[in-house]
Amino acid sequence: MAGKRRKFDTEFREGAVRIVTETGKPIAQVAKDLGINETTLASWVSRARGAGGAGPVGESEELARLRRENAQLKRDNKELAMERDVLKRCMVLWVK
Repeated sequence: MAGKRRKFDTEFREGAVRIVTETGKPIAQVAKDLGINETTLASWVSRARGAGGAGPVGESEELARLRRENAQLKRDNKELAMERDVLKRCMVLWVK
């Protein structure tokens, strides 16, 4: 005979999913630590990842901002490298 189903509130589920995603610990270990079934936690994690809710609110905006900043820094780096190369060539011509 199957045991009585336990109900977990939303806060507990989100916390468990956050532990798995932020710490990188295996689902089996986190489930054992929390005293819940491994498959239950795995389904919560997969549902959260599918919904894009694996991270805190605003994480996607932060990621987009960091990508824009990274692209700008790459452009700046490329420009500075070209300027350096021009200056090297000038110095070679000046020394001759």
